[in-house]
Amino acid sequence: MFGPLVAKSGSSRQNKTGSWRSVKKPKFLQKNCIGCGLCKLICPEGCIEGAEKNTYRSDELYCKGCGLCAYICPKNDIQMVDEK
Repeated sequence: MFGPLVAKSGSSRQNKTGSWRSVKKPKFLQKNCIGCGLCKLICPEGCIEGAEKNTYRSDELYCKGCGLCAYICPKNDIQMVDEK
């Protein structure tokens, strides 16, 4: 579930994520979302926004790519994809 981490000294100012960042990011498919808000609730960085018509998204500047949102989604509507 969890991918390799990127930890470089001095990267927090560039990444805005602290001292580490995963090489994955969440992709919100917005096909089966029921608007439960569990992804928003579990996000340790509080960077998931939305809920208009059950559309959520993450602020990629602050997302660490931990994968908790994808793990907790009851409809599997969030996938962790490679960062480009």
